Parts: sequence; structure tokens; C-alpha cells
Amino acid sequence: MNDTSRALPSGHAPRLPLDGVRILDLSRALAGPWATALLSDLGAEVVKVESISGGDSSRSWPPFEGEHSLYFDSTNRGKSSIAVDFYSAEGRRLLWDLAVGADVVVENFRPGVLSEMGLDPDALRDTKPGLIVASVSGFGTSGPLAQSAGLDQVAQGMSGLMSVTGPDADHPTRVGVPIIDMVSGIYLALGIAAALVGRHGSGHGSQVATSLLESALSLSAFQGQAYLSTGRVPTPQGNNHPVLSPYGVFATADIPIIIAVGNERQWRQLCALVEAPDLADHPDYRTGALRGQHRAALTDALEDRLRRRPASQWLAALRDAKIPTGPIYTYAQAFADEQVSSLGMVTTVERADGSPLPLLRGPLSLDRAPLPVRKAPPSLGEDTRAVLEGAGLTEDQITALADAGVVRMAGDGTKVPA
Repeated sequence: MNDTSRALPSGHAPRLPLDGVRILDLSRALAGPWATALLSDLGAEVVKVESISGGDSSRSWPPFEGEHSLYFDSTNRGKSSIAVDFYSAEGRRLLWDLAVGADVVVENFRPGVLSEMGLDPDALRDTKPGLIVASVSGFGTSGPLAQSAGLDQVAQGMSGLMSVTGPDADHPTRVGVPIIDMVSGIYLALGIAAALVGRHGSGHGSQVATSLLESALSLSAFQGQAYLSTGRVPTPQGNNHPVLSPYGVFATADIPIIIAVGNERQWRQLCALVEAPDLADHPDYRTGALRGQHRAALTDALEDRLRRRPASQWLAALRDAKIPTGPIYTYAQAFADEQVSSLGMVTTVERADGSPLPLLRGPLSLDRAPLPVRKAPPSLGEDTRAVLEGAGLTEDQITALADAGVVRMAGDGTKVPA
């Protein structure tokens, strides 16, 4: 693996767009935490509130490195953790005070649960009109499933996404990562950023919401539009692009590669490269629509030529011709790739227990500089004391809360999950 830690010189940390924005993150698992990780990358101070009994549920999810959940680590960079008893009256009063002291509250409970916890969004915003409350649920706030539990793969299945993924219609397939959780987090982060901008003009906050099902449906793009406009139900095309050809996975003399032809110039260049100029003006392949209709025969004709040379030679030739192409990597190969290494996507941070963690940074750059990982994923309650001190509590008040079991602090003698 290529470790490309990039430390900023002391005193030269750039000002980030969300510097000064405080986010109280009540979310857990993936969708909400994905949003707040992105906002932390952009400079927001994210206080992650976790239950004193075990914390975020993803802390117990594999894969593990020793006691550390790498699932949790992968989506909680840059945050501070405070462990609170959600069910005690004192804990709920503390959460109220932290919420009205924040700019944004993020949650992904079922609709209505936030109010049951004593954090009714309308009441919060009556107290602090500028507060932004951002929510992500499974199925939205209306309809027969509004109170049902929703998870990523359920949304993948119900949205139609699985029906167009996989080798054929008999084998609907989930995307290999929780793509709907992550996209929902991206949408929520976008909504929060927009609400923060809007607040500058109006002085008032907003309630921002999305759901896994809405996010998944939004990804249907032209597949969903094809059904809405024509009534035709899209079907899976395996590793081929659903409408463009040649665009997909092609065999070579050794390993398969991806070739993506997006216009007529690239089509003619490809025909020249594979030494088959007759294909360019063949009556079955003269237009993009015709190439899509005769995809199987065209693939056979191209692979007959592509099998004459190894993948490395084709990749070099196709890239020289500005035809989009690439190999199909394992993650080990992806992280070893020179292009990936040059992007500085992997940095090593140090957890609170001193253990090193190679971690992916966020995907954004500002002013030609990638956004750094500003803090390692926290252990449970790692920042409880610092957060409470920042909220104005005295040492005696903090000690009283800890003694009463309302909050928990890492290092207080109680073993807590990493």
C-alpha cells in the first residue's frame, strides 16, 4: 500500500469553507456519518454523540483490526466523540443544550424519534431560529413505510437498482459497497451546505431531509427516465454499458480491460487501432444506435482483434489515442497503482491508543490542495471532557455527570469500545 501522509507546516493550515461551523452528529452506522465526515473535511467541527452503552452500532461491525472496527474507522475521520446516556433526564437536557449550541444537528432515526428524545426540531428552532436540523431516514416522512426500518440493500432492491445490476434478469445483484448509504450522505451534506449558505441571507435555519429510498430512486437517471417516458422496463447488461457500445469489458491476450467509446471520433480511432477499418463503416455499426443493437456481434469482432495483444499494450495504445480505458483491479492493485498513489489518497493517522491507521482522505481538493484528514476516528467518549468544557461546564459539573453515569469519558477506568 502507498502511504502518502501529507502534514501541513505548523502555522500554515489553510482556512476551510466550514471553519467555525459546529455540527452535533446524532447519527450512526453509515449514511449520516458519511455526511458529517465530508463536512468535517470542509472544516466543520463535528461532535459525534454516542450512547454510553457501546456507542455507534458500527463499532461492533467487522472487519476488525484488533479491537478497532475498520467499518467505523472508514467513515468517522475528523470527529470528536462524546458518550451520553440518551435515556436519562440529565442526558437529554445535556443533548438539548449541545443542540442549541450548534449550527447543525444531524440525525438518522426513524421519523419522530428525535422528538421522543426531547429534541423536537420545531422546538429547537423556536429556541434557536438559525439552527439547521438535517435528517436521513429509510423511506421518508410520509407513506405506509415511513416508520419502517430501512437499510442500504433494501433501498437498492426497492428502487430498481438491483434489477439493472448483475449478469441477467434472473440474478439481480447489489452494488459491492453500501452505495445508497453513501449517496444519501452526500446528498445530506449538500443540503446542509446549501442551508448554511441560505442562512446567511435569511438568518433562519432549515429542516433538511432525504431518505435511502429517495436517494436510490434519484440514481435511476436515464434508466428510470426510460421507463417513465416509454414504459419499457430496463434490464441488466452485465459489464456492458446499458446504452452505449462498444463500452464495457473486453478480453485481450491475457486479462480483460475496460474500453469506453463515447463518440464517433473514438469509435473510428478504435477501429484503426485494432486494425479493422472495415468495422467503422460497416452497415451494422455505422451509428451509435446501430452499434447498441448489434452489441454481441460487435464485441466478438473486436475481441477477435484484441486477443492478439496483451492488455498492457492495448492500455497504452488506447490512452495515447485518448480513448477511455483501464484495467479491472483488486483493492490491493488499486492502492498500488501509480495514479492512485500520486493523488495522495492515503494518509496515516494515529488513534488515541497510539496505534497507526492508514486512512483514505475525502475526495475533495480546494485551491489545488487535497483536504487533509484533520483527526483520527475517535474512541468512544474520547472527547467527552473537551466537548463539555467547550460547552461551558465547570469541572465540578463534568465530574457530577460522570459520577451519575450520564456521560462517559475514555480513560475513566471503564473499558469502552475503540
